[in-house]
Amino acid sequence: MFTINIYLKFALIAATLGLAFLFMFLEGFGPGYYVPFLIIGLILLGSYIFLGTVGSAAQMVQKMDFDGAEKRLGLTMNPKFLYVTNRAFYYILKGSIFANRQDNNEAEELFEKALALKLPSDNEKAMVLLQLANINGSKNKWTAAKKYFRDAEKLKVTEPQIKEQIDMFKKAINNSGQMKSQGMRGGKRGTNMMQPGSRKRRRPKMR
Repeated sequence: MFTINIYLKFALIAATLGLAFLFMFLEGFGPGYYVPFLIIGLILLGSYIFLGTVGSAAQMVQKMDFDGAEKRLGLTMNPKFLYVTNRAFYYILKGSIFANRQDNNEAEELFEKALALKLPSDNEKAMVLLQLANINGSKNKWTAAKKYFRDAEKLKVTEPQIKEQIDMFKKAINNSGQMKSQGMRGGKRGTNMMQPGSRKRRRPKMR
C-alpha cells in the first residue's frame, strides 16, 4: 500500500497552498498560475483531514512499533473528521495499542467505538468482537465474553487467521478461567490479529 510520509504531506500542503496564495496576491482572483497549486493543495489537505494518519500508523502496528503508531495517530487532526471506515480503523489501532499495554479498560472502550461504526466486512467485525471477548474473559466476565464470541461466530468469516482465533477462543470459553493457558489474553498474537495493516486480508485504501 502506497502512503505519503505525513511530514512530506504537510510540506506539500504548505508549499502548494503557499504558492497558490502568492500567485493569487500577484495576479488577482481570475484564471492564473495559482489554480493548479490551489487544487493540489486542497486535495492533499482533504486527504489529511478525512483519511488522517491511519494508513501509516497501521504499518507501524504491523511492525510492532506501538509507541510510533500512537504518535502517528496523534497527528490526525480529529478522528471525528475521518471517513467513517478510517475512523473505525483509527479506534481499532488505538485499541490494539492499549491492549498490547494490557490497559483493558481503555482498549475495551476503543473497540466498542469501532464496533459501533461501519466496518468493511464481517472479518473486521469478528476481529473486534473477539478482542472484546478476550478482554472480558481476562476480567472473568464470562457472560459478556460469551455474548461477544457468539456474535462473532454468527458472522461470515472468510479469513483463515480469524477462523483460527475463533477456534482457539471456543476452546478457552468451554474452559472458563483458562484464558491465559490458551494464549488469548491480548498478547502479541491477539494484537497482531487486529492490525488493519495485515497482508492477509483486504481493507479500504488509505493514504
